[in-house]
Amino acid sequence: MRVLIVNASEKTGGAAIAALRLKEALINHGVKAKMLVRKKEDDNLSVVGLKGQFRQRLNFLCERLMIWKNNGYRREGLFDIDTGWLGTDITSLPEFQEADIIHLHWVNQGFLSLQNINKILRKGKPIVWTMHDMWPFTGICHYAHDCENYLTACRNCRLLAHPGEKDLSYRVFKRKEQLLSSSNMVFVACSKWLAEEANKSFLLRGKLIEDIPNPINSRLYYPHDKEKSRQKCRLPLNKKLILFSAYRTTLPIKGLNYLIEACRLCAEAHSETKDQYAIVAVGKDADLIADKFPYPVYSMGYIEDERKMAEIYNACDVFVIPSLQDNLPNTIVEAMSCGVPCVGFNVGGIPQMIDSGVDGFLADARDVVGLQEGIEWVLEKCNYEEVSKTAYAVAMKNYSEHQVALRYIEIYNQLCKKRYE
Repeated sequence: MRVLIVNASEKTGGAAIAALRLKEALINHGVKAKMLVRKKEDDNLSVVGLKGQFRQRLNFLCERLMIWKNNGYRREGLFDIDTGWLGTDITSLPEFQEADIIHLHWVNQGFLSLQNINKILRKGKPIVWTMHDMWPFTGICHYAHDCENYLTACRNCRLLAHPGEKDLSYRVFKRKEQLLSSSNMVFVACSKWLAEEANKSFLLRGKLIEDIPNPINSRLYYPHDKEKSRQKCRLPLNKKLILFSAYRTTLPIKGLNYLIEACRLCAEAHSETKDQYAIVAVGKDADLIADKFPYPVYSMGYIEDERKMAEIYNACDVFVIPSLQDNLPNTIVEAMSCGVPCVGFNVGGIPQMIDSGVDGFLADARDVVGLQEGIEWVLEKCNYEEVSKTAYAVAMKNYSEHQVALRYIEIYNQLCKKRYE
């Protein structure tokens, strides 16, 4: 069986990491898997990049300009939406033609257009689409938050400068409706929460929607000696380290301000923690947040090397993810696989991952006091060794490459069988 995994990026972002891990898991289980990306970043023979990088960049920029215009020329929210307007036809590529299964992942920002996806559908190959956010079943947004327009038909989109009955969200929604109405592709949600949202949506009504988590590479992410990890990462040995990590740390959806406020409350209630606690910040713009916390901040920047990232997890005592809406964050799986308890809000797919008071802590959405309590519970009140071991065991049970690969292979086999019946 030959599977072509299609994702905009090879390594950047949660979807890319998940897709890359799935490719390796499939290969380890005898599947001839390749990954098609916008730009190839290393010499991995099972990853293929598109030709014509200037055209790829132009597609990206033109679509952003269109969104910027509809956004009222504001930078805020520029990456909260996508239109599926521009992209590249991949159906003539030899990797596409030789594949038995086409497996779409995150295809936005000028990588594949809705027209490109329609052409893929017309080729008649079995298609699986793993959804890493809500975009496949909304008009234009990646996360709808408390908006429920996608349940019927998107319109009056608050992310646009001039919302209306037939605004950009409505027009893209109608194009998706035409595209998906006659398709028989299988959709996969990475979390139970996303599967529930997809099942409620208008665009995916009657479609087969599976719930399969992202896999973890347990050969990279596993508990290390904490002191040695801190020495390798040049982090202090005498402090309790709170980790915050996001691709872009300052994006509002990542909830950084809630963590800052929770730490402020903690420092005010327990002044001694100012000498005992420190923040480790990973991601783009991490150096911009150093003066916002009451504790010392160690800015690590964006980390692409997974081995280094595993060392950072192991160096820290707790991972805090104050996201306001999220699917099934790779970061939680990675932290738990390293035996690091996680604290987050009870939103999206996060409560599926954290058993509050057992392997981590959940606070109500946007509850700063609850977030503070979670940090203090992990660092001061719980049986840390027991919670750490439980987090590791849960990660190995639920997110192993073996389990995830077998579930996808079962879907592939069923699709191939139907095609030739």
